[in-house]
Amino acid sequence: MDAIDAIRTRRTVKAFAPEPLSRDEVAGLLEMARWAPNHKLTGPWRFRVIGPRSLEALKLAAAAQACADAPETADANTLSAAAAAKLDRAPTLVVVSVVRNPDPTLDLEDEHATAIAAYIVLLTAHARGLAGYWRTPAVLRDADGLAAVGVPDGERVLGLLHLGRAAQEPGAAPARGDLDDYAIWLD
Repeated sequence: MDAIDAIRTRRTVKAFAPEPLSRDEVAGLLEMARWAPNHKLTGPWRFRVIGPRSLEALKLAAAAQACADAPETADANTLSAAAAAKLDRAPTLVVVSVVRNPDPTLDLEDEHATAIAAYIVLLTAHARGLAGYWRTPAVLRDADGLAAVGVPDGERVLGLLHLGRAAQEPGAAPARGDLDDYAIWLD
């Protein structure tokens, strides 16, 4: 599959086969991230592959957050189960974070480079016949969630990659805007 085909055919998949990706498969995806364009070559991206204990801690943090944010009349068991269910969709989860830079310009550039690195992981997964999607769950903006996955104070989480083998066929491509909707040609 060439790059253009990968970009045009990659889809968000939310139904996965239960088997996690092997360590070598995940390492092969993450290795490609280092090819993201990165001004000053700071390599600011960090990928934390969630294991069973980290996942349980993250589920507990998500459940606690869901219950804290809910009305008093809400059923805590239902909320906890719903919070965990989204984290159980994919057999392999990877937290994507960026090392903060004290220089505001470099900090912004590093954040963008990290987002590109995450997309490279998704494109590589697709090119290798795997499936994935990117989420930004609220639990990863919460102190307990960050602690569950070991994100230190000097990093900002950009998202959570769900990876695995698809258990569904991807849908058709959604409608996209025309080039004239977003490209501005200047003289």
